[in-house]
Formats: sequence, structure tokens, C-alpha cells
Amino acid sequence: MHLVALKDIQELFRLERRYSFSRFCELLFAQSAGVFEATKFSRPCEASRTTISNYLAVLEATFVVHVIRPFSTHRATEIVSAPKVYGFDTGFVCHYRGWVTLRPEDLGFLWEHYVLNEIHAKRQRRDILTWRDKQRHEVDFVLQKNLQDIIAIECKWTSGQFNPANLKVFRRLYPHGSNLVVAQDVDEPFRRDYQGMKVDFVNLKGLISAL
Repeated sequence: MHLVALKDIQELFRLERRYSFSRFCELLFAQSAGVFEATKFSRPCEASRTTISNYLAVLEATFVVHVIRPFSTHRATEIVSAPKVYGFDTGFVCHYRGWVTLRPEDLGFLWEHYVLNEIHAKRQRRDILTWRDKQRHEVDFVLQKNLQDIIAIECKWTSGQFNPANLKVFRRLYPHGSNLVVAQDVDEPFRRDYQGMKVDFVNLKGLISAL
């Protein structure tokens, strides 16, 4: 992250140990969209688990990162802790990953960040969740109005990349709500039926309208 921004945050929150905080920010952006476990950052940042958790809280409070917590009803098969953390700026993400030229497989990864940022901009709330279980099924984003209306959102660079397997597992547990796949190659919204599970394919504008 830009050194001036880091300095401002450190002074605002009176953070000591500049190296540890700077190193944490670098690693967090390099691992953006990954599952966050504070203990994994302790050694490379030379900081305690508690300090790392405090650093994350500071970055979330200043909107430097988005902390996306798990959606669950505490079923035995669900992951109920360990959020995913996204860097707010894809430029920083690319920089700390060492990406100069983007490969095709990088586009979907960055698209997920872009979609998340747009959802935040639309809703102005931090109630976006993610879902995954112990069998490695996952849904990118979940918005819960109530248990009878749970929106599942999958982000794909192209609509043809969507595989309904994970969403089917999710809907067996939570059958009520809309299913949205947001892809950049969708010109006009369309719907597909996967053995009774209806999925709406939309572009980013369509997603925001649906929310």
C-alpha cells in the first residue's frame, strides 16, 4: 500500500511497529480473497495473533479491506469462522501479487473484487457474507434478508464458466431465495434451470438493479 496512506492510518490509530503493520498490509493484499487466519500472519509480521487481529480491524474500519464473514446457521458441516478478506483496490492487489500482465485466469479473480466493490457502493452496508462448508463447496457472496429470502451470488468472468454444483449444495440447505450469476459477457439477462434450480445470469448493471 502507498506509504503515505499507511503513515496516515498508523498515526490515526496510534499504531506502533511500522514494519509489522506494513508487512501485514503487503501480505494481506497479496493474499486478497483468501481465508483469513491471524496465526498465519504472526511469524512473518513479527506480531502476536492479537496484534494481527487489531491490525485487521483497523484496515476494515478505514475501508482498506473488506472483511466478508461466513453465512451459516451453525450446521455441523458449515465453516462458521475465518472470514475472507478482500483488498479494496485491485491495483494494489496486482502490485503485491507481482502482476504486470494479466493472464486469462486472473480476470475472474479481479472481477470478484470489482463485483464486491460495486455491491458495497450500492448498498452502503457491510452485511455481505460468504458461504463454504467443510467439503470445500462455496458460494462467493450471500445476502440474507431472512431465512426465507437468501440471495446467492456467484461471480464469473464469463457465463460459460459457471458450474452449478456448489450452488446446488447451498440450496439443499437454504432453498429459498434468488440465485444470481454475474458475468461481464452477459448483454441481456437470461435464466437457466438446473434440475429445478433457477439461476439468473446478469451483468453488473443487472446485479445492482436486482439488489
